[in-house]
Amino acid sequence: MALDLDQAVVVALGSNLKGAYASSEALLEAALERFEAAGLRVAARSGWWRSAAWPDPAGPEYRNGVALVETTLGPREVLAALLAIEADLGRHRDERNAPRTLDLDLIAHGRTILDEPGLALPHPRAQDRRFVMGPLAEIAPGWRHPASQWSAASLAKVASVGADADPVE
Repeated sequence: MALDLDQAVVVALGSNLKGAYASSEALLEAALERFEAAGLRVAARSGWWRSAAWPDPAGPEYRNGVALVETTLGPREVLAALLAIEADLGRHRDERNAPRTLDLDLIAHGRTILDEPGLALPHPRAQDRRFVMGPLAEIAPGWRHPASQWSAASLAKVASVGADADPVE
């Protein structure tokens, strides 16, 4: 059975510090391996993409990807599960936009649109980030942004933040 993109939960993964792992890619794989136990079944996932650190390009290069997951969890429960995985794998939230071991962002929860303290859906900046929209377009080019209705493929072409993002070969 094909994944219904209108029901899919979109999670962006990123890392530019490997922590206790051999590489950022290994850390991101370890995060994905924890999804199932958290109630998040990975239905599709992109390859890893690379991009310069932002806002300071002198920092370590990022690895990013996107997973489409199926779950019975609500948006707040998904967010809590993602934050728990981050913490388990060594994420410390000290400084905004600082280098990090792991960043798991809830980009969309089906077609849900909400803006509450601590949770906005769809993610308010995802459509501007090539390192999110590029990997999403790789696995679900027809996914539609819940608010703008633009496709992932179209958003990947116009995203301006992380415009250097490209698949790791």
